[in-house]
Amino acid sequence: MTKATEWKTGANGRKFIASFSGGKDSVLALHQAMQVGEAIGLIVMLEEKGERSRSHGMPPEVIQAQADAIGLPVFTAASSWADYEAHYMELLATAKQHGAEALVTGDLDMPEHGCWHDKVTQNAGMKLGMPLWEMDHREAVETFIQLGFVTIIVTVNCKLGMTEDDLGRVLTLDYVKELVARGIDPCGEGGEFHTTVLDGPLFKQPIPVRQGEILRQEEYAFLPLTLDR
Repeated sequence: MTKATEWKTGANGRKFIASFSGGKDSVLALHQAMQVGEAIGLIVMLEEKGERSRSHGMPPEVIQAQADAIGLPVFTAASSWADYEAHYMELLATAKQHGAEALVTGDLDMPEHGCWHDKVTQNAGMKLGMPLWEMDHREAVETFIQLGFVTIIVTVNCKLGMTEDDLGRVLTLDYVKELVARGIDPCGEGGEFHTTVLDGPLFKQPIPVRQGEILRQEEYAFLPLTLDR
């Protein structure tokens, strides 16, 4: 079996833990994997102080609200980059004790050789499932939208064609066309933008959020979200 076949079907017939950012790719990968396997939880890595997620800078309460709406527990650890892998391996070991046989991620363009997720899952004695791997970027985002998921732009890189006006916009088919016309990868795989998913077929209820004042750091602009209780 080739790596491509192994990775694309790694969740098939297995219990799995899903790497979760709260953004569109991780949610779509989770959705696709849940059609063929059984999710037992979500892995979320936080920054050292535990105040934001490592991937998209989301506050833990928003991530927790997403997990509650999906109906899955969160396996989480606060970590620096220096000890990131050690903490990740601990979470995989815990998930394995809960029955996880595979790790699912939302990667589209992971290189076949030198894949970090491949290394850590092998070390943990688990399979790797990447249902979106090598999928056409526009097809992936349009599939996500057509399934009924709702997501908004929360981070933009203003040196890669995005602007602050994009923050808070809902990803729609028309918006995808606009991004493509602007020369922007509609999946944001080049680091152009990040998203947060607020509703969709996996969610028992939408995530109520308040949008804060835009924050800026070098070429990046961020739209802070807080849970609207």
